[in-house]
Amino acid sequence: MEERSLTREWRLPHPVGVGRLLLGRRRGAGDPTYRVEGVGERARHWRGLVTPDGPATLVLHQEPDGTVHGEAWGPGARWALDSVPGLLGQYDDPSGFAPDHPVLAEAARTAGEVRFGRSGLVMEALVPAVIEQRVTGQEAFAGFRRLVQRYGDRAPGPHERLFVQPTAERLRRIPSWEWLRLPVDPARSRAVLTAARVADSIERTVGLSGDEVERRLTTLPGIGVWTAAEVRQRAHGDPDAVSFGDYHVAKDVGWAIEGRPWDDEELAAFLEPFRPHRNRVVGLVYLARLRRPRRGPRMAPRTHLPR
Repeated sequence: MEERSLTREWRLPHPVGVGRLLLGRRRGAGDPTYRVEGVGERARHWRGLVTPDGPATLVLHQEPDGTVHGEAWGPGARWALDSVPGLLGQYDDPSGFAPDHPVLAEAARTAGEVRFGRSGLVMEALVPAVIEQRVTGQEAFAGFRRLVQRYGDRAPGPHERLFVQPTAERLRRIPSWEWLRLPVDPARSRAVLTAARVADSIERTVGLSGDEVERRLTTLPGIGVWTAAEVRQRAHGDPDAVSFGDYHVAKDVGWAIEGRPWDDEELAAFLEPFRPHRNRVVGLVYLARLRRPRRGPRMAPRTHLPR
């Protein structure tokens, strides 16, 4: 018997498309919790979610007139549909953002508006962010993919290749040697387990100020400013959360503004006048494809961890 779904539709009050708002949540092309069918703005974006009401599948697609159609399955279906306006940036207010630097003004003219959506799901954002700490993208995406496929569940509904992340309870039961097989080293697995033990309190940070969210997250061992910023961007939709400490961000913004890579100190000084929209500047640089050219071979993943 086919599982029943709930449906809903929305008209976005802003011109930013669904694909632009959602694709930044995908953790590599092989992310088991995120599937894309089709191309362009009419593509169907499938998400497997662990909501406060239970697992859910959410699929969104957009018509040429801007109408967004949503369908959801599972115990968390209603919660997932209720979250869509926030996910699509309805509660983000860019009105105070003034890209008055010549490079940024031109980027805003050609690339359009930068908006941040919020998922309202903190552990969903935190677990992959921790796995991405201090490793290559290839290694991070592989570790997250294996974690979900081994310890997550298949998402409810019709999509046979869609999964949801493991719940906090299941994360707490994964033994240390299994983390190494993913491979996720002890420092990162300890950080995930620490967060999983206080998952309920972490989820209650939704709605708090960005500074307070950062303060609470960084009290957890293994959670630093970079990880907190990654969570604030995705779960809280915070346009001021800059990923300081990232391997690329300061270099790319410096290249866009001055034609040379910056360090974090230079990036922070440049962004300070843009509060509370500092990460909107970063988003605009990437949206306008102004990042520095990548030269040379990619960093190789580590090979000393067991598979």
